[in-house]
Amino acid sequence: MSTTTLARPVAPNVRLSSAGILRSEWIKLRSVRATVWSYAIVVIVSLALGGLMASTLYLPEAIPPEAQAPLAVQASTFGVSFGQLVVSVLGVLVISGEYSTGMIRSTLTAVPRRLPALWGKAVVLFLATFVVGLVSVFGAYFVSAPILAAKGVESSLGTDGVLLALLGGALYLAFIAVFSLAVGTMLRSSAGGIATALGVLLILPTVLQIIPATWARDLSPYLLSNAGSTLFSVPSPGGVLEPWQAMLVVMAWVAASLAVAAVLLKRRDA
Repeated sequence: MSTTTLARPVAPNVRLSSAGILRSEWIKLRSVRATVWSYAIVVIVSLALGGLMASTLYLPEAIPPEAQAPLAVQASTFGVSFGQLVVSVLGVLVISGEYSTGMIRSTLTAVPRRLPALWGKAVVLFLATFVVGLVSVFGAYFVSAPILAAKGVESSLGTDGVLLALLGGALYLAFIAVFSLAVGTMLRSSAGGIATALGVLLILPTVLQIIPATWARDLSPYLLSNAGSTLFSVPSPGGVLEPWQAMLVVMAWVAASLAVAAVLLKRRDA
């Protein structure tokens, strides 16, 4: 009795294009339940905190016109401080989840040069978080503005600094998500990545505040979270950094973290 062996057709060497990598990363991002819950929490909490701050704001006397826009921006971006924690966790999980499940091997097999996969994750995460940030910040503005108007605090998107501050809040959330993605890529651990990212955002500024040294005080404005807070604030004359300078500082943090992540991704095994 003879045995017939059927040869399997060999798949051609297909390389994913840049568009294919972006589409693949978008499918992975939106198909994870944590993504939906994280972004929903950012929006809901931002709207709730904006309305809560506007409702509980006590104004014993009339607010001068130059102080009204900063109050409106503060209420609208009140949820950004909480939202940064949520997107930071999400940014780490986007990559650490692949390491914990072993999916990273499939990702790097499909993209053997590795770095395009990291850039694809960063672009998709940045854009998705930026859109969610826009919805949350502008939604909080439209919730809080009528409440503040009833208390004599008038503002509009055309007021100097208001629109840029709202856009800055959304940009800051997007940058934090990508920074956390880079941290997760470096450490390849959900617990370690989340602890490190949150430590940079929360613990490091607190540590510098309690150090009674001039260098600590001078360095504080250049920390990621401190510089980022300038992005979603109306510029004040006494500020250490101008908004464009704060943007450069935040971008430098993100670029440096991505550079280290890229080097480690190329050198280490999956």
